[in-house]
Amino acid sequence: MTTVSAKEITADQLNPEQFIEEKATEIAAAVGDGVAINALSGGVDSSAVTMLGHRALGDRLKTYFVDNALMREGEPQQIVDIFADLGVRVELIDAREEFLAALEGLTDPEEKREAVTQTFYKDIFAKLVRESGAKYLLQGTILTDVDETVAGIKRQHNVFEQIGIDPEEAFGYQIIEPLIQLRKDGVRKVAQASGLPESIHNRMPFPGPALAARIIGAVTAERLDLVRGATVILETELAGVDAFQYMAILHDDRVTGMRDGERDFGLQIEVRCWDSVDARTATPTRLPWETLEKLSARLVNEVPGVVSVTYNLATKPPSTMEVV
Repeated sequence: MTTVSAKEITADQLNPEQFIEEKATEIAAAVGDGVAINALSGGVDSSAVTMLGHRALGDRLKTYFVDNALMREGEPQQIVDIFADLGVRVELIDAREEFLAALEGLTDPEEKREAVTQTFYKDIFAKLVRESGAKYLLQGTILTDVDETVAGIKRQHNVFEQIGIDPEEAFGYQIIEPLIQLRKDGVRKVAQASGLPESIHNRMPFPGPALAARIIGAVTAERLDLVRGATVILETELAGVDAFQYMAILHDDRVTGMRDGERDFGLQIEVRCWDSVDARTATPTRLPWETLEKLSARLVNEVPGVVSVTYNLATKPPSTMEVV
């Protein structure tokens, strides 16, 4: 079902109910009487695919949430519980040690993204495929993921055939990508039509490498705790803001600050908040100064070691929405 040059279906052209019926039929035909698996992250893409797959295959789609140590506070269990309420059983897989080990010592952005990709597909999911007997992985790759990877902007973790990698040869299973013709605004329409609650179908985008994409430099358990805490503050304070996406970035370099009359050689958090429709282009949200002041005060006072808070003003392009 994956094609290297999938024809785009814009959100305006999309009939979500018809799309769901067609893709469920295609998934059922591709898998036949076999078993498929998929990974649920809680983002709108993977959630829409999960609903499509269960509509097509029922219990023959095995859905997993892989806890890779890179998620937001309490996120793994929250997502499992939401889908349980929808009648979809999700098995939680603890892979925290494997991902932290794979990322140890890496600072180059592409090396970090590749470490997450290889650990996920070759180690964790290869094992799940063997145990389940599945021959197919259902995943939520969208057209923007392909565009950015093929253009060399950044390697998205879920793009393979479009850059000449055969998943069956590399990992031992085939990949089905029913959302490959859509961008984020179209996926949201499909997610809503499939019965997902607003907390999912209107959820902010979250990167495949998760919080590892929001740490410049080395990814460690300690640095993940810092950016996780900053993310809680940001998502609390900006919950009512009408923005496409917002995030807290932990920088690598130490910066000079002052506490109690003495120098504090501390950390810097960069806040990014974006207005966009489909993530191809974006502009920084014009947040009120009072909001920025409150964010800065909370980040400095509540995240250990933070002495500097900045706000990104560059548009996409030349910037990208995530920093890594």
